[in-house]
Amino acid sequence: MSGELHLPDLPEVPVSLGKDPGAPCQPRLAWRARLGSLAGTALPLFTMAVLAAGTWWLVKNAPQAETGHLPGKVRHVPDYQVEHFTLERYDAQGRPTTRIEGEHSRHYPDTDEIEIDTVHVLFYHPDGRVTRATAREALAAGDGSKVQLMGAAHVISTSTSGDTVTMLGEELTAEPKLRRVSSDKPVSVRQGNTEVLADAFSYEQASGLLTLKGHTRAVLMPRAASAARR
Repeated sequence: MSGELHLPDLPEVPVSLGKDPGAPCQPRLAWRARLGSLAGTALPLFTMAVLAAGTWWLVKNAPQAETGHLPGKVRHVPDYQVEHFTLERYDAQGRPTTRIEGEHSRHYPDTDEIEIDTVHVLFYHPDGRVTRATAREALAAGDGSKVQLMGAAHVISTSTSGDTVTMLGEELTAEPKLRRVSSDKPVSVRQGNTEVLADAFSYEQASGLLTLKGHTRAVLMPRAASAARR
């Protein structure tokens, strides 16, 4: 058994989802609002990026100061100079240990050394003896531990026996704290009636020990000749 169901024709009814189709659409206004919001957020970021790039460019292309030494390294140039000076040093008890006189001096901070022109030095020893030294130039350590005499260096000391000891050479090094005079260059040492020529030497004033190195030649002078040379 079969049957058919007939529905009456229904009138066409317009169907619309969302807004009324008759209402005006404003897509352009929505996009403009979105673009305006985006521009308001991105503009500060863009401005900061431009400023950062400009700063980098300025730093990259800024002229650099020309220096002839490594950063942080002190150059070997004098930080002060003195004319016609006298420098004296004392021990903890207030007794003089060294007196240096010179025509001109220059202090170098990188090595803490003093260059001296036409130098005269006095070394005072605890036992009362005094060592005198002269030279055309000298290089003295800042703490007074060493004085290197250069150019016609002349040192006069006194031995433990009371004899005068004279040392001559182009370069002599005096170490007041050690009470030592030495040189690795040819030197002449004269004590009493004896004169010794050597390639190098070391003289310990406290003990009177004279150490000669290299080629050595001794000259024994008669007392009359010795007195005449003095």
